[in-house]
Parts: sequence; structure tokens; C-alpha cells
Amino acid sequence: MSLEKRLRALIADGHDAAPVRVSLAQACLGRGDAADALEHLDKAVALDPDYTVAWKILGRALHQDGRDEEAGRAWRRGLELARAHGDRQAEREMQVFLKRLERR
Repeated sequence: MSLEKRLRALIADGHDAAPVRVSLAQACLGRGDAADALEHLDKAVALDPDYTVAWKILGRALHQDGRDEEAGRAWRRGLELARAHGDRQAEREMQVFLKRLERR
């Protein structure tokens, strides 16, 4: 069974959580399906609005879907959370993503 199918089975079995949704979204992005990924990322940030990684991946999915303004908003929110929680790696990554986005 593929990772994506296992993650979907976890959710179907009632083990829904932001990290599971983010992992599923990353699998969707890996196969080029930003729309499916966005559905799971929206649920992830609803389940845990303080989950920095969800905001980082949400920005990536929005950017992949051509929605750069929304991607910037997601990364800025994620950057705020990363700073508040001391998540230096996520902070640095989102700063880079935002700089690249602003140069366009």
C-alpha cells in the first residue's frame, strides 16, 4: 500500500490530525496535484492553526497552483508562527520563499 493510501486510511479511521494532512498534501504535491493538496492543507490549518509546517507547505501548494498572492499570505503567517515558536529552520525557509516571490 502506498504512503498516500495509508494516510488516507488513517484519516478514514478517525486519526485525522494536522501532521497527517500535511504528509498527505506533500504526497499530492509530489504527484503534481496542487488542488488535492490544498484541500488537505486547508483542513490541516483548521485542525491546528499554529502548525508552522502546514503554513509553509500551504504556501508551496498555492504557489504551485499559480496563486502567488495567497502563497505570500500563507508564508507570512507561517513566518509569524515560526518566530513565535522559535522554529528557526522554517523561519529561514519561508524568508527565502518570500524573497523569491517578491522578486517576481
